Amino acid sequence: MKSAVETLNPTRVRLTVEVPFEELKPSLDAAYKKINQQVTVKGFRQGKIPARVIDQRFGRGAVLEEAVNDALPKFYTEAVNEGELNVLGQPEVDITELKDGELLAFTAEVDIRPALEIPDYSGIEVEVDAVEVADEDIDKSVEQLRERFATTAPVERAAQDGDVLTLNLEAKVDGEVLEDGVAEGVTYTVGSGELLDGIDEAVTGVAAGDSTTFTSELKGGSAEGKEAEVKVEVTEVKSRELPELDDDFAQLASEFDTLEELRADSRKRLEQMKKYDQATQAQEKVLDELLKLVEVPMPEKLLADEIETRKHNLVNHQLGQMGLDLAKYLEIQGKTEEEFDAETKEQAEKGIKTQFILDELVNKEKLNVSQEELTEHLMRRAQSSGMSPDQFAQAVVEGGQVPMLVGEVARGKALAVVVEAATVKDSSGEVIDLDDEDETAETVDAEAAEAEGTDEKPEA
Repeated sequence: MKSAVETLNPTRVRLTVEVPFEELKPSLDAAYKKINQQVTVKGFRQGKIPARVIDQRFGRGAVLEEAVNDALPKFYTEAVNEGELNVLGQPEVDITELKDGELLAFTAEVDIRPALEIPDYSGIEVEVDAVEVADEDIDKSVEQLRERFATTAPVERAAQDGDVLTLNLEAKVDGEVLEDGVAEGVTYTVGSGELLDGIDEAVTGVAAGDSTTFTSELKGGSAEGKEAEVKVEVTEVKSRELPELDDDFAQLASEFDTLEELRADSRKRLEQMKKYDQATQAQEKVLDELLKLVEVPMPEKLLADEIETRKHNLVNHQLGQMGLDLAKYLEIQGKTEEEFDAETKEQAEKGIKTQFILDELVNKEKLNVSQEELTEHLMRRAQSSGMSPDQFAQAVVEGGQVPMLVGEVARGKALAVVVEAATVKDSSGEVIDLDDEDETAETVDAEAAEAEGTDEKPEA
């Protein structure tokens, strides 16, 4: 076999391959054997039909077609390896010549990874938010904990903001009660802004046993989007009582003995959260600066496939689970289809560029992935997917996606190298030391998954 490589552009090549006919013999033998098992000829046992009889009855062309289809992947792979090409996606193959007994010639056009030049990235400098925890932040955190331990008790008065009500609802459109417009025993907190627009104003001042009506646009159901007359009956009013903020509350809601200790722990937790947010912000900004430094030619077919994959995942998985279609989603987002397409293309390009650059850094820095690192990453991905580690690992192995996870971990390590080399300052001018590679790996996972158009759950 002889092959040659022609560069069409920085991301696409054309392979020209010539195969002597004798190299097709194994595929020809396999073709005759396959046809033998599929057809019957009077006077011959199945599987024992001579080749000349198959040629006479079914045509030599059918045999050649079967043999060529069998052989092409093998010869294409050999040509790719011979040319030392890093191909992307499936090739477009064209058989240019097929002479029985003499020659098979074909061309294959395919996208390839572009050659990248990674410049010195040690000069990258970014600014992130400073870690500041104010007393107001601690007050809010403790108040949220206090809300969790609130109790309710029936009261003999009209409903007020913050009360918990039990309601019966009935919706009419054009004077007719909707089949799906009746609900009884609904629990609702006044002021929460849930259920229907206007319900908070309607029930405020209404006592148990009384009812009122109001109009509202229905948010779902058979008459979604239509104006309805809603009758609401209040069957019970309960007031919410919050526990006193004292040492007794600290002992009730935590492992601490005093409110002072609880507040100190809240400060510590808030600082940790803000430091994590700070690290994530630094990683995102460093990555953005790295992308600006490297010129990345974009494979058109790969980009088109990635855009289509992202749209498919959004429409068929995310929106499908929420009962929305793309038109309704765009309406909610306040976007036109053109704006959505432009954003999707921009995100797809960023994902592909990120993967190309970080993969190049993996090779340049000679980064390897240990079994321990892969296991830790698998545990994190399993947790985010809602699957058990064993289920996730089984699905990954059965779906042949272990190399994908290895790539994600390696890209995480590559980004960690760049973040470590960069200068990160907070808004007060203080230099921040970011040396937690695990957090970096978690952040880049999303970019890696986006670049490859994958879902969180592996395909089994």
